[in-house]
Amino acid sequence: MARKKINSSLPTFDDLLIPTIQALQKLGGSGSIEEINGKVYEIAQIHDDILQIPHGEDGTINEVDYRLAWSRTYLKKFGLLENSSRGIWALSKPDINISTIDPDEIKRTVREQARLTTTKTESKEEQEKQTEKEVEFEVEASENWKQQLLNTLYNIPPSAFERLAQRILRESGFFQVEVTGKTGDGGIDGKGIVRISGFLSFHVIFQCKRYRSSVTPDKIRDFRGAMQGRADKGLFITTGTFTREATKEATRDGAPPIDLIDGELLCDKLKELKLGVETKLTETVEVKTDWFSNL
Repeated sequence: MARKKINSSLPTFDDLLIPTIQALQKLGGSGSIEEINGKVYEIAQIHDDILQIPHGEDGTINEVDYRLAWSRTYLKKFGLLENSSRGIWALSKPDINISTIDPDEIKRTVREQARLTTTKTESKEEQEKQTEKEVEFEVEASENWKQQLLNTLYNIPPSAFERLAQRILRESGFFQVEVTGKTGDGGIDGKGIVRISGFLSFHVIFQCKRYRSSVTPDKIRDFRGAMQGRADKGLFITTGTFTREATKEATRDGAPPIDLIDGELLCDKLKELKLGVETKLTETVEVKTDWFSNL
C-alpha cells in the first residue's frame, strides 16, 4: 500500500517541463544533467522516497531522472532547449517567460512533429518508437555499461574496493595515499594528500562503501566525527547514491567539508582514468547512393 502511494506521487514528464526550464534559469541558463536534475528536485519539492524509485529492476537511474530525460527531449524538440556533445544543456534563449508556457501545447506540438516527419511506410508503432529512441539515447548510452561495472564492484572483496579507491586517488594526483581500514576507526578507510597548483596541500581522509542503496545523513555525520581534527577534507565514495539530506549534510555551513562520489560519478571516473574500463570506437560505413546518381 505504501509503495502504491509513493508511485502515485511520481511526477509525470510533462509535470517536469516547467521546473526544468526554471532550473536552468536558476543555473544561469545552462547546466549539466546532474545540476539540472538536482535543481528540479528542489523546485518541484520531490521527496527522497520518490527519488529512490528505480527505473526498471536493475537500472542505475531513478524513475524521476528517466522522466526528466523525456522532459529535456520534448523541450529541445519544441525549441526551448539545446544540448552540446559534452552533455551540457542550455536555454535556447535567455528571456523565456514561464507564464506563457503550456505543457499540453508542448506535448501536442512535439507529437505532431513526429507524426509529420515519419514516412508512409512506417507503422503507427514504429512512429511511436522513434521519439522514444531519441529520448532514451542519453539514458541507454550510459546505463548498460555502468550497471555492469557496478555489479562487478559489488562482487569484489572489500579490501579490493579500498585498493581501487587508493588507485583512483593516486591516478587523480593524490600522493602518500594509504589504506588504513582499521576496525573501530570510525569507518575511515584511508588517507592521502592532494596538492593544488604545486603550493597548497590538503590532507584528505576517505571512506568507501559498496552500497546498492542510498547513503543517509547519519553516515555522513559519523564519518565527519571520525575525521575531526585529522584532515582538512573528507571524501566519501560509494557505489550507491546519496540522499538529498546526506548531500546537504556534507556541505553544511560551519562543518568540515566532505566531497561525495556516488556510483554514477565513480563509473565516469573509472572510464576517464581507463581503470578496468575500455572505450572502443566503432566505424560505421554508409553508402550514399544519391551521390552516385548525381555523377
